[in-house]
Amino acid sequence: MILYHGSNVIVSEPRLIEQNRFLDFGFGFYTTTNKMQAIGFADKVTKRRKGGKKSVSIYEIDEERAFAECSVLRFDSANEAWLDFVSENRSGKYAGEVYDFIFGPVANDDVYTTFTLYSAGIFTKEQTLEALKIKKLYNQLTLSSKKALSYLKFMGTVPQEEL
Repeated sequence: MILYHGSNVIVSEPRLIEQNRFLDFGFGFYTTTNKMQAIGFADKVTKRRKGGKKSVSIYEIDEERAFAECSVLRFDSANEAWLDFVSENRSGKYAGEVYDFIFGPVANDDVYTTFTLYSAGIFTKEQTLEALKIKKLYNQLTLSSKKALSYLKFMGTVPQEEL
C-alpha cells in the first residue's frame, strides 16, 4: 500500500508528536492513500503554520504483514460506530482501547459543517449519517504507536511541480 502525508516539511522519519488539538482518530501520525487529499492538506498546513514549504512525503507499507502483526481498528464507511469514535476523539473524551493502526473515512472540510451541527446537538445521529452518505469521503490511516511506525518505509516525495 502506498501512503501519503501532507505537511509543510518533508517527513522522512515519522514520529509521534503530541498534537495541540483533538483529531478524528486521536493521537498519531496521519496518512492517506489519496495523493490529492495529501496535497490539499499540505497546502492547509503550510498556510496555517506560515512557514516551511508545501511537501507530500510518500511511504510504502506491507499492509498484510503490518495489519496481521498489530492491532487495527477499521471503519469501512462513515457509519454509527465511526461517528461515535470520531466524536469522542474530537471532543477529547475517547477513553477506549488504543490501536496501532486506525483506518477509515476522514471527516474533512467538506463534512465539517455537518459534523459541527451534530456536535452542537442540532442534527441527530440519524440526520448526520444520512447527510454523510452524499459526501465524498476520502480515507485516512493513522499510525498510533512506534510499532506501527516501524512498518513505514519512506519512498520520497511528490515532485514540487505536482503540488
